[in-house]
Amino acid sequence: MTVKKSSVAEILIEALPYIQAMDQKTVVIKFGGNAMVDEALKSSFAQDIVLLKQVGVNPVIVHGGGPQIGKMLDQIGKESRFIEGMRVTDNETMDVVEMVLGGLVNQQIVSLINRHGGRAVGLTGKDGGLINARKMKLGKGDTESLDLGQVGEVESIDPSVVQMLDNDGFIPVIAPIGVGEDGASYNINADLVAGKLAVVLGAEKLILLTNTSGVLDLDGQLLTGLNAEATDRLIRQNIIHGGMLPKVNCALDAVKSGVKTSHIIDGRVRHSVLLELLTDTGVGTLIKA
Repeated sequence: MTVKKSSVAEILIEALPYIQAMDQKTVVIKFGGNAMVDEALKSSFAQDIVLLKQVGVNPVIVHGGGPQIGKMLDQIGKESRFIEGMRVTDNETMDVVEMVLGGLVNQQIVSLINRHGGRAVGLTGKDGGLINARKMKLGKGDTESLDLGQVGEVESIDPSVVQMLDNDGFIPVIAPIGVGEDGASYNINADLVAGKLAVVLGAEKLILLTNTSGVLDLDGQLLTGLNAEATDRLIRQNIIHGGMLPKVNCALDAVKSGVKTSHIIDGRVRHSVLLELLTDTGVGTLIKA
């Protein structure tokens, strides 16, 4: 028992300088993957967020919900169609996206954080003019473009409502739905929203939860402490490729635009956010400018 208590004390002491360094700093966290569907992981994530807020960090959550959207579309008998990994979103699909992301998923996350003692507030990018969007267009050849429907990109972000909530001790939980100049709603990739929001908020860190250990080398070993130059080189060498590439590009864009560090971490590990932020070793890949 004495050894166990001593170990706990050592862990707390290890965390202390990180807590001090993060005091009143903003961390934008993209919540997705296994961490969103496994009950134990969901609970540990909520506990992490509440603890961070309690020790003076300002966490801002952006969440996805692709599997939940797909399940709901299946239930109403509507086929999901994808182009280059992105869901084609017609008017009916957009209604489902808003219902699932802005309603069901968002409120589940809010309720879970509040159940663990936090004060979370759910938002979509339409609230308070948070996310102004534009329609995404995918080029094909010189003349054609592929129409994804109401799939969008971030045009601009007005962080006022997020800053107000942070300052009042709340934890913002944001569904990545924006509104265009025409008043139409747009479904936006949650990683992209998190990255842009981190830049606009002047965040200390951007954290992207994934279903992998992070960025791996050709031998399957975790890479971390990467600067922008080294990361660009790994992309050119095709060591970073496939589904990891857009996440790394999002992380890179953030640090090149002023975010101090980006982290791609293993959301399959319980308390991965705390382990990455408050320990020496972490549980993922750190990228800096």
